[in-house]
Amino acid sequence: TMRKRKTRDSPPSSTNLSEGQEKLRLKQEVGLISGVSLIAGTMIGSGIFMSPEWVLHHMGSPASSLLIWTACGLLAMFGALSYAELGTIIKESGGEYIYILRIFGSFPAFLFAYTSVILVRPAGLAAVCLSFAEYAVAPFYPGCSSPQVVVKCTAAACILILTIVNCLNVRLATSIMNIFTAAKLLALLVIVVGGFVLLAKGQTQSFQNAFQNTTASIGTIGVAFYQGLWSFDGWNNLNYVTEELKKPEVTLPRAVMIAIPLVTCLYLLVNVSYLAAMTPSELLSSGAVAVTWGDKVLGSWAWLISLSVALSTFGSSNGTFFSGGRVCYIAAREGHMPDILSMAHVRRLTPSPALLFTSAMSLIMIISGNFTSIVNFFSFIAWLFYGMTITGLLYLKIKKKELPRSYKV
Repeated sequence: TMRKRKTRDSPPSSTNLSEGQEKLRLKQEVGLISGVSLIAGTMIGSGIFMSPEWVLHHMGSPASSLLIWTACGLLAMFGALSYAELGTIIKESGGEYIYILRIFGSFPAFLFAYTSVILVRPAGLAAVCLSFAEYAVAPFYPGCSSPQVVVKCTAAACILILTIVNCLNVRLATSIMNIFTAAKLLALLVIVVGGFVLLAKGQTQSFQNAFQNTTASIGTIGVAFYQGLWSFDGWNNLNYVTEELKKPEVTLPRAVMIAIPLVTCLYLLVNVSYLAAMTPSELLSSGAVAVTWGDKVLGSWAWLISLSVALSTFGSSNGTFFSGGRVCYIAAREGHMPDILSMAHVRRLTPSPALLFTSAMSLIMIISGNFTSIVNFFSFIAWLFYGMTITGLLYLKIKKKELPRSYKV
């Protein structure tokens, strides 16, 4: 089956910017708690288990790396608050795509849709699946780095399994997301509690002369931000389901102001725990930092951390894959993507063409790249469009002052 609607090329009306041509509306069933869970659950994925060593590598010292994590949280907060105001003006689902379309018109939205579907979404999925692969194979190669061929093959297998699951049944895909969220929270809770225990025992050597060897290169700091911001990606996910929110003008900003500070504090505590268990040099030489932490703190029970993180990253990759068809569908509905990408399986009602296309692009990226290069690539393009979207908010503040606003940032 296929649904689409005519492209809207005319500029947005000053009286009703978010007026749509589609009469059918999704049920408004997402409340505040669900909204907080959606943001936090999407943000906490593979990044906090993979990025800490790369942030430290680029910054050179423990204290400066913690400052980068704090700054990334603030930047995500500012971006999310700006998106919250946009979401109360343009009350349509679709995130950046629908905002760019309604503010700047068809051509920029067309560029965003193709960039997102061909590059950004597949890059995000590839990076998360590589994280899963690193932790899944780490127990089989104790004391040494896992072979890249094995890691890439495992990541490719993960993508193919996710493709099959998401093409077969929507309910199965959402059940996997819910189950694996529990594993992710359990792993982080164990790491945080373990960190407090180590600090109480006096293991604070990593925090002595904590700013020593800090880098001063602007370019290197920028790359460190890319790695840190990858862990916060997902702060804008609630804007993709604006039409399904109860009282979006209230729920959207409140959910943002609760979820992002919580995740930022959790990330800082996890990083402190890593540094309490390992010296900076040990952290830098670790291919899977949480596994190394488990070996030092839990001993023979370290495999539990590896299993929990593998489950966490698999669930995160499933969530990324599950939501990947939303922009595809909306862009095809507006006439900016081929009609086949807005089609769904007749009996299973899953967006199979969009999922298969995303899967193929992700496999290409896994073959040709590694985790750090894919994350840097993803972050650069993604934040370019985030900046463009927030520029649209500034434009509305200056040129469309008459638009009704229930929330301002």
